[in-house]
Amino acid sequence: MTTVTDTRKRTNAIRITPRTAIVLTIASIAGLAMFLWPLFASPSPESAAHSGDAPLIFAVTLPFVVAVVLAELTSGGLDSKALAMLGVLSAINAALRPLGAGTAGIETVFFMLVLAGRVFGPGFGFVLGCTSLFASALLTAGVGPWLPFQMLASAWVGLGAGLLPRRVRGRREIVMLACYGVFAAYAFGFLMNMWFWPFLADSESMVGPAFVPGDGILDNLRRFFVFTVLTSTFGWDTGRAITNCLAIVLVGPAVLAALRRASRKAAFEAPIVFEPAPADNGLTQVGTATTKPTKPAP
Repeated sequence: MTTVTDTRKRTNAIRITPRTAIVLTIASIAGLAMFLWPLFASPSPESAAHSGDAPLIFAVTLPFVVAVVLAELTSGGLDSKALAMLGVLSAINAALRPLGAGTAGIETVFFMLVLAGRVFGPGFGFVLGCTSLFASALLTAGVGPWLPFQMLASAWVGLGAGLLPRRVRGRREIVMLACYGVFAAYAFGFLMNMWFWPFLADSESMVGPAFVPGDGILDNLRRFFVFTVLTSTFGWDTGRAITNCLAIVLVGPAVLAALRRASRKAAFEAPIVFEPAPADNGLTQVGTATTKPTKPAP
């Protein structure tokens, strides 16, 4: 009888337990609030004078939110094989990012993040998004108050790739991943614009409409949409979207095959069971070595 392995089964290099899912959801909501809070707040004149302090406060607070999620994801769910794969892919992404250096929006780090999240699951994609952006920031001298926001936004990109429908395969899978890569590029640009746009209201060099504290959410979103279109949508974000789409279409099938082959070899979800080896033919086996019993001394 021949057993056929279902290749559409989800492979989770990092397991997500119900408690982990709750922590991840709460942290994501908190992180999203740190991006969008000015839209829902009506600061008083006294607090408006300290609005410039908010980016620094969030840049200090957000790493703790990310650290809590990473600690929960890796507690008992990250074995040596998954850790080795995470290190290799983080190093690859860190090396890929300087190739584009963000010129005209050419970002070469996101397509690998999408493909890895697709193969290894949402938990692995979330952690890889954090580690990839952190490692690449160290290489490109991109460490700053924006880094925690970039790490969280990239983590969401990897998380979303791992949550895509698993039963899609072949050309339809490549089309789905390419469309997701385009969506992720614009979503990343939206979030990264939102984290600093409300604090440019008093900037004389600001391009596009400014944020109006205390104004309606829809009115500020309309201004933000115009600001994003003028500053990044037709430039950086579109370049990032084209890069993601082309990279996934051109090298996606080969990379997916390689990652899935590595996943099968690693057997992340295979249980490890230690059993005592039976003694045979008068031999006493200790570990993997066999020894003959010695004669008792006269």
